[in-house]
Amino acid sequence: MRGMDSHDLAAGAVLVGGFDGPALPSIILDRLADGRLAGVIYFRRNIVDAAQVRDLCAAALAASALPPIIALDQEGGRVTRLRDPVIALPTARTLGALDDPGLTRDLHRALAEELAAVGVNLDLAPVCDVDSNPANPVIGDRAFGRTAAVVSRHAVAAIDGLHAGAVLACAKHFPGHGDTATDSHHELPVLPHGLDRLEAVELAPFRAAVAAGVDAVMTAHVRFDALDASVPATLSRAVMTALLRADVAAGADVVVVSDDLLMRAVSDRWPVEESALLAVDAGCDLLLVCSDPEAQERARLALAARSRVDAAFAARLGEAAARVVRLRARITPRIVPAAELAALWHRPSRGALLARLASLQGPPAGVDPTERT
Repeated sequence: MRGMDSHDLAAGAVLVGGFDGPALPSIILDRLADGRLAGVIYFRRNIVDAAQVRDLCAAALAASALPPIIALDQEGGRVTRLRDPVIALPTARTLGALDDPGLTRDLHRALAEELAAVGVNLDLAPVCDVDSNPANPVIGDRAFGRTAAVVSRHAVAAIDGLHAGAVLACAKHFPGHGDTATDSHHELPVLPHGLDRLEAVELAPFRAAVAAGVDAVMTAHVRFDALDASVPATLSRAVMTALLRADVAAGADVVVVSDDLLMRAVSDRWPVEESALLAVDAGCDLLLVCSDPEAQERARLALAARSRVDAAFAARLGEAAARVVRLRARITPRIVPAAELAALWHRPSRGALLARLASLQGPPAGVDPTERT
């Protein structure tokens, strides 16, 4: 794309986009090539099988000068994008109930080895929410347990396992989505908890994840009135900068990732041109725009335009872009040849691990196609 300046490049460097269908559209490939996107995110709508995902990742990698972020939500249980023959993890709740962190680590390492082999480099996991509300419609068995201690133990084990398998990890949904009674995909949840409660329950697993070297932290589209009664956490400087960057993740080069800006908790109130600005200004470094390539470009243009006229915003955008570039520089693509994929599903260590899991709790739980981030 001609006429790209430093503002355009910084704006593109903080965007990851989704798309429809099982092939990368030419516009997405073009944006990866010229820097209008930092990467892509896959959902079930994009996936046929592991071999096809490998080809998707190879195309994204070939288009980009710097390794692109290639992300998906592979939590286990009902939030599983890549399915058989990729290793099927049980729900986080199951792993927390077994309470064997070594098993949690080994399962996530095996998963990461398979994700990395097909080209995925960022797993938007583990969930660090505490399942403290039985009426929660969106977290539930995606959480490792109902206490901060159990969630912390297994989140750290999952991060260690993903790293051992050469995949980046993302703790979510900061500062906590576990006690909500509504789903931020459809409406804005509001929680009244004070700082003492947040510190004791919601924040503890995120502190543990940061201490374990997690690469990224994903935001929650939840309004915490004790922190900021005006906007959801994703768009709040009090939450993203004062609480996360300056406190929970102080001293760590963690990338702060917005949850999808097209979720209704945000999009019903702010068009993406506004929410992108608010999210970066609040302290987010990487913005997910998961279902509309046109919205991705509108967000990028809005970021670049604001950067040209607002020096303080330009500095914040530049900081975010530099942090994402450092994250991408840590990616070492190692997509295996298509002919070698079959050997992944039959390696002895994988069979032994699945037998170990089965001996403890029976076959891994089934999944449903619900799309969650």
